[in-house]
Amino acid sequence: MTQTTAHFVFTLSGGGLLLRALRMAGRDDPVVCTVDDLSLGPIDPPDASLRAKWAEKELGRTAADDLPHSPQRERNEAKRVWNEALFAGHRKIAWLTRRSAKEYAGFLDWLWRLGDTPCDMVDLTDVKISHHPKHGPPQPPTLAMPVNLHPDAICDNNLWDLAKPLEIAERRRYLDFWRQLLSENAALRVTDGEKLSSAPISFFDDLLTSYVTDKWQKVATVVGHASAFGFGDRIVSPGDALLLGRLNALIKDNRLELRGESIHQMKMHLSEVRLPRERGYV
Repeated sequence: MTQTTAHFVFTLSGGGLLLRALRMAGRDDPVVCTVDDLSLGPIDPPDASLRAKWAEKELGRTAADDLPHSPQRERNEAKRVWNEALFAGHRKIAWLTRRSAKEYAGFLDWLWRLGDTPCDMVDLTDVKISHHPKHGPPQPPTLAMPVNLHPDAICDNNLWDLAKPLEIAERRRYLDFWRQLLSENAALRVTDGEKLSSAPISFFDDLLTSYVTDKWQKVATVVGHASAFGFGDRIVSPGDALLLGRLNALIKDNRLELRGESIHQMKMHLSEVRLPRERGYV
């Protein structure tokens, strides 16, 4: 009897793309996605309501609204995911890139909860893929990223063939990472493309302010620059909710000035920021 394979992906968009690719390839493998961003907020205890309260306090109402579920629904979703993660008799494959703190943290938490159950891993951190000709002019291979991999690229490059068993020594190393992160219980977890590390809530402040000048600029422009140019193609940028929350904090601390609408993800084009006048600007 052929063993059924279950795939685990740590973003909803990445899971949807993989599911489409599997169906295009004529495969009916189940795909399980996690919804929580464990790179952001407290992780010990793993309580969704505490995380929501933290997000509202530290990042503002906007960030709390951006959470994918209500606390109760998120708890139910987490319970469902980890029940499915047991999948007795299934081959389990985790998909991720260590260039994404969200995916990396989601994977480590999944592995922590999985216990001693064997699993495989598709690690796309350093994998380069070719692109289907119908998606544009020829271009050199680029680094793969589960969150935005086109289903054609997954199929054309047979990425599921990259799945390899997670060896005991590597598994212990990952679990040691997560054990340390749980004990530190920091505001953020950030990645250098290899290891996930704890960081303070202010970690991205210098990046944000580096794109603010003495001239008024749209908040959307500042956030866009921080997302697009602060990390390049090696590290996935943090989400807008975190960057907007930190912009609000910098404004409250008088490190930046705001003009227009209060900062909100859906109204970034209606507000502007600049360096404060007390620094000598007018």
